[in-house]
Amino acid sequence: MSRPVKASIVVPGRAVEAEQLWYDRTRWASWVDGFGKVIRLDDGWPQAGSRLVWDAPPGSRGRVVERVTRYEPRLGQTLSFEDATWTGVRRVTFEPGLEETRITLEVEPEPKERVPPARKWWFRRQLRESLQRTLTRFSYELAAERQFGRER
Repeated sequence: MSRPVKASIVVPGRAVEAEQLWYDRTRWASWVDGFGKVIRLDDGWPQAGSRLVWDAPPGSRGRVVERVTRYEPRLGQTLSFEDATWTGVRRVTFEPGLEETRITLEVEPEPKERVPPARKWWFRRQLRESLQRTLTRFSYELAAERQFGRER
């Protein structure tokens, strides 16, 4: 298994607020970097055993299949993923504080075929930047929801 790629952000508010937005499928396209559209989502989402199938925008990852392997309310979720060229594990953790929540997004990618070291380094750098964009956009969505409410 390769080393995980991580990004974190601290957002104001309780973990339950962050978690509710994180698992809201109707909002993913507005903050998940590289997300296209949901193809299929099991009713049990975000519970362990549930599956999500989604398509990335044209020219990127293609179809992505995710299966939840662990879920703990207010603490986070672990899932396995697979696309055309990579498999791996992704974790989101919510660390509640008094007035804020730290959110950490971590991915352990594994190429399906051998990848030269330089390309792997480049991919990990791009992935880290993508995770950070996702968390930054998420923080904007969460702030807007807190300020203006769910219906905008």
